[in-house]
Amino acid sequence: MFGKLFGRGAERPGADPHALPVPRRQKNGTYRLRALGDARVLALMEAADAGDWEAVKAALAPFDLGREQAILGQLTDVDGVEEWAVRAAEEDKDDKELRATALLISGARHVSWGWEARTSARAVDVSRDQWQTFYERLRIAEEHLLEAAELRPDWVTPWRHLLTSGRGMSVDDSVQDARLAAGLRRDPLNPDIHLEWVSHLQPRWGGERGQALEFARKAFAAAPDGHPLGCVVAMAHIEDWVESDERDCLQQPQIRAELREAAERSILHHAYERRLGWQGDYNMFAMALSLAGSSTASNVFRELDGVITEWPWTFMADPDKAYARFRKAF
Repeated sequence: MFGKLFGRGAERPGADPHALPVPRRQKNGTYRLRALGDARVLALMEAADAGDWEAVKAALAPFDLGREQAILGQLTDVDGVEEWAVRAAEEDKDDKELRATALLISGARHVSWGWEARTSARAVDVSRDQWQTFYERLRIAEEHLLEAAELRPDWVTPWRHLLTSGRGMSVDDSVQDARLAAGLRRDPLNPDIHLEWVSHLQPRWGGERGQALEFARKAFAAAPDGHPLGCVVAMAHIEDWVESDERDCLQQPQIRAELREAAERSILHHAYERRLGWQGDYNMFAMALSLAGSSTASNVFRELDGVITEWPWTFMADPDKAYARFRKAF
């Protein structure tokens, strides 16, 4: 399955030599995706976990962290990265490329680390000490990400994480707007920039209901067939479900139709390219289509073959059980 690097209608090459073996499945036939299912990514994560900067640099050779958010995202979840990434930036301060890479890793990790301190609790339930730690880590993140962006003005991933840190620090709307524009100038159809803005537009972060979906629809309308930007529409509907007090709010004919059409024009289209991390795209649609009660969910679950990614199922009280329940239902 991990060797399916191209759209369903494309001619597939032989087995992917970098694919990790499928782990033992749970009783319900599902399993968590590890290291994007790729041995090279796993080697990178193991080097990061060991705090071995030289090994990290070697493992990064096949990738471009400045543009590949899926790879960078794997590093942000590794405990302890914040302890060595800053030292790495100083060790290679005379090499602009390496310093920028280390600062990018550090900045992205500090954003993730900051949210670990804040937790996913409601703002009123976050303690003063948690807020203080949250802001301090985000302050460091902003400093490192801004310098990385300055050193490598062509990179888009620093701006994606600056949007997240800015949201957490409640920076002025004008600053957030400028960051969004900076990211889109570098990659107008970047799904991760758009997904982060969908989060930014949620009522719990000061947005208005309907803004995110309008933004997502407009963005996807400008994308070519087979583009993963369709996931932004799926995620906007999931966010509406999160914000709503009605658990069946997505079970409307027009919403089912919109999600089906978005899936068919993006992840289920023959032009869709299954790059590293494609399972995350499919999981977003699997959850959105399931919540809407659309039979198209069965096509998505079939292609996933039991693979569950952390996002967006973290919105569920028991992600694994929810995934398995929906998978069985369709």
